[in-house]
Amino acid sequence: MIEDTETIEEFLAQHSADVEQAVREAAAKEITPRFRRLAAHEVDEKAGPHDLVTDADRLAEKYLTGVLSALLPGSVVVGEEAVHANPATYEAIRGEAPVWIVDPVDGTRQFVHGDPGFSTLVALAHHGVLLASWTFAPALDQLATAVKGQGAFLNGERLYAGPPTPGRDLEVATSHPDYTTDEEKRSLLGLWTEGVAPRACGSAGLEYLAIARGELDATAFSWEAAWDHAAGLLLVEEAGGTHLTVTGEPFRIVGGNALPFTAARDAATARRIVGLLSGTA
Repeated sequence: MIEDTETIEEFLAQHSADVEQAVREAAAKEITPRFRRLAAHEVDEKAGPHDLVTDADRLAEKYLTGVLSALLPGSVVVGEEAVHANPATYEAIRGEAPVWIVDPVDGTRQFVHGDPGFSTLVALAHHGVLLASWTFAPALDQLATAVKGQGAFLNGERLYAGPPTPGRDLEVATSHPDYTTDEEKRSLLGLWTEGVAPRACGSAGLEYLAIARGELDATAFSWEAAWDHAAGLLLVEEAGGTHLTVTGEPFRIVGGNALPFTAARDAATARRIVGLLSGTA
């Protein structure tokens, strides 16, 4: 069993490239061959027509679970599809073991419709602290990585989010209304104001990457599922951005957050979005 962060950091120094290879191989074996070639029997609904799962999701997660748990003995994997099958497995995020947080196909709806805007997300955390992340968009040939305290990179190039350009509307990717409560809808309506340009989000992982690249100013999300957020939140942090819930506290991957929350290119933007969401701006 890995017992402390220092040992995990040593693991990352030696094996980050192995994790990257595993992510690429999962995509090459199970995802890319099915892109724009999915048969009807390979697609199912989970909670409804907007919540899809495919054979690519299931098989890529199975592959990653096997490889990642073997790479780091004593670690556990929390994957979206495994949690759907057995919700109790999500509790491992709050446990003592290092945890791999996996979304095999983030943006399954886009994947099913032949849109290249999907990604595979992997993050490593311990005691609620995000330590490393990998965001891979195979159809776009983009791999973004981050290690806590060591910066964020896209295809080997350093990422800097930077502040938004003064004088233009803030572009904010927001939760789809089908996935929000009435209270959350009221909070999100605060974004429809002068100086802000909200739009529906796509793949959460790629929205976070857009913030880290300085192409998107902020997000406003109303759900907590760690597999959607873990990789991207560390990527944004390591690119110089930040994240806040409506109570002004950072988002916690272990849950219990006040929602909605934002990730943003800089602290000033995060505070402005939180003010609009909470009605205090």
